[in-house]
Amino acid sequence: MPATDATITLERFNESHIEGVTALYNDPAIARQTLQMPFQSAELWRGRLGVDNERLLKLVALHQGQVIGHIGLEHFSRIRRSHAGSFGMGVAVEWQGKGVGSKLLSAALDVADNWMNLRRVELSVYADNEAAIALYRKFGFESEGLCREYAVRDGVLVDTLNMARLRRMPGQTPPGV
Repeated sequence: MPATDATITLERFNESHIEGVTALYNDPAIARQTLQMPFQSAELWRGRLGVDNERLLKLVALHQGQVIGHIGLEHFSRIRRSHAGSFGMGVAVEWQGKGVGSKLLSAALDVADNWMNLRRVELSVYADNEAAIALYRKFGFESEGLCREYAVRDGVLVDTLNMARLRRMPGQTPPGV
């Protein structure tokens, strides 16, 4: 029986999720679509909890208590970049295309807009990851540039696409208009 959106819950990433997040990113299919290294330890993820950092939002998607997705949103600390942040995410292969990414991204962008007051949220995605690019476009992200031979994946240098979502304030006109 397929899960419904109501059976997928979001929680702030905490100590109880470390094994699940470690397993998520240690899946070779997930690791190859992110900048994470394979064979990561639970201790590495424990160190990434960021519990005392208000500039980090880390959420997990759960189904019946099992981690099926993760998103991390970082509000930049540099004063001249304090209007911006970036995120990275991963969704378990068997849950891709079932709304988990949308649920995670929607929650993170709500915090970005309404709590962090971010005007710009940016990301990098492998240029051939069409499903992820379509998800990001659905949420208003636009392509800003191609980074050629940006990262190693499967022993080959591959391209990434830089994307960003700019949130305009009411009455604010875009530059150059």
